[in-house]
Amino acid sequence: MKRTLIIGATSNPSRYAYLAAQKLKNYGHPVLLLGRRKGFAVQEEIHLEKIDWKDVDTVTLYINSSHQPEYYDYIISLNPKRVIFNPGTENPEFENMLADKNIIPIEGCTLVMLSVGQY
Repeated sequence: MKRTLIIGATSNPSRYAYLAAQKLKNYGHPVLLLGRRKGFAVQEEIHLEKIDWKDVDTVTLYINSSHQPEYYDYIISLNPKRVIFNPGTENPEFENMLADKNIIPIEGCTLVMLSVGQY
């Protein structure tokens, strides 16, 4: 199972970040949630502070590229195997930075990847 950090997590069940958390848990992947507002999603706390989590396999982004620079160093420090840029979060600058650190940037959709068995 791939321990996954969702950045842009929300307690709103109509948002894609929530649906991703739900689907990841349904597929047995542990989720870590980082968002801008306190709350819970899929019985997990949404954290506001950047926690030094260990053994993060995947980071999946649900934040616009204009908000990503404040997370660059943080995400790199977690040393995930890959970072998924969901539709609307694409960021060539950050993708190049990740590739330089041997972290695989993927432009894709977490929900689709799970559905077709490519997660």
